[in-house]
Amino acid sequence: MSEPFSVRVTVRGYETDTQGHLNQAVYLNYAEHARWSMLQAAGITQAGLHARGVGPVALETTIRYRRELLAGDEVDVTCSFEWGGGKTFRIEQTIRKADGTVAAEVTAVGGLLDLKARKLLADPRDRFEELAARPELFGL
Repeated sequence: MSEPFSVRVTVRGYETDTQGHLNQAVYLNYAEHARWSMLQAAGITQAGLHARGVGPVALETTIRYRRELLAGDEVDVTCSFEWGGGKTFRIEQTIRKADGTVAAEVTAVGGLLDLKARKLLADPRDRFEELAARPELFGL
């Protein structure tokens, strides 16, 4: 199995709290940034999704905080899709310091929304495979 998609992020000072570590909500921003970076690397843009009448939606997100992050820390945020047989998919992500220390683990459940019907598509896997220039990034 190949390595999951990954993007590097540097913790910025304004993202930290009064204790000097990364604010809890910013972990979600990093995870979201990695997901959109992966879509872009696969050849899928927000405009392209909208033009086709679909959009990704987050249905559930769980974050497990493992180690603090401080301003200036560099982290790699991975992104790996797991496909089931229904309307949803799972995204597993790890936020890892440059030295290899796991700072957080993010698990999300998502789907693809039909923007006109306002309902989840029956098989998002097929649609991602159709839309992506590089479907292998999604494990397809």
